[in-house]
Amino acid sequence: MVSFRQLQYLVAVADALHFRRAAEACNVSQPALSAQIQQLEEGLGAQLVERSQRKVILTPIGRDVVARARGILADVESLRESVRDQAPPLSGTLRLGVIPTVGPYVLPALLPRVRSLFPKVELYLREDKTAELVTQLRAGQIDLVLLALPVAGADLQSMPLFEDPFVLAMPAGHVLTERQKVSETDLIEQQLLLLDDGHCLRDHALQVCALSGAGNVADFGATSLNTLVQMVANGLGLTLMPSLALNVELRADSGLEIRRFEEPQPSRQIGLLWRRSSMRKADFHAFAEIISRQIDMGVIGSSQ
Repeated sequence: MVSFRQLQYLVAVADALHFRRAAEACNVSQPALSAQIQQLEEGLGAQLVERSQRKVILTPIGRDVVARARGILADVESLRESVRDQAPPLSGTLRLGVIPTVGPYVLPALLPRVRSLFPKVELYLREDKTAELVTQLRAGQIDLVLLALPVAGADLQSMPLFEDPFVLAMPAGHVLTERQKVSETDLIEQQLLLLDDGHCLRDHALQVCALSGAGNVADFGATSLNTLVQMVANGLGLTLMPSLALNVELRADSGLEIRRFEEPQPSRQIGLLWRRSSMRKADFHAFAEIISRQIDMGVIGSSQ
């Protein structure tokens, strides 16, 4: 007998081509996921996955089953959404994905407000890089993503929420702190520290560097904005920070100084993303309205 869970696990393996990463994406142990895949193969009477110590390869039959599984999972999710569509806005389960350079600076203020206004919603969170979240969104593993736009895809729909300007962060006493504002050309010949590959904030920062002609990017990628703050404070270079993070990262004892850019300020656009085929648009618009109210109140999205 083929189960819905087995199909979910198979699609996760196909996406990750790695059992451990697939298990992490499904929030189960690797042995449990492997056992379910093996039971699926036994139930279908065919090998779906070739296993080795270094890689996972789908068999031709496996690729066909994965394609069919995606359709089944999408149909089931559509059925669930059609039922939820009859319920009051923001009730039931909502699976929200958020990127690491937004989540810590928005969620602490946002989540209590969501619980207060919509006590019947069960909100599940997943923090990951943009590419991984978009993959999970398309696979129906999450419903909605809070991230930096734009994200390409005719199958996706987005809603911009607010602009998040970048600032230049530098150690106290740096020569550029003598200026009231900086320009993008001031980045030339400066040692720049950025997040590691896969973070959209790194891509945005590199775009600013390309426009300014700066190319002196350190051969190091931090995993978090907090790591960047520590490195800059210790005089290892400068970095671009989103204004959204300043209330958390720019503490009095941080050892950092910031300067805003001259107009037009480089920035990123924060918004929501969902599947165009989703029937939960009323929920998503209600969620967006909560964020917009928080922005109007200066609780999130504000800058110092």
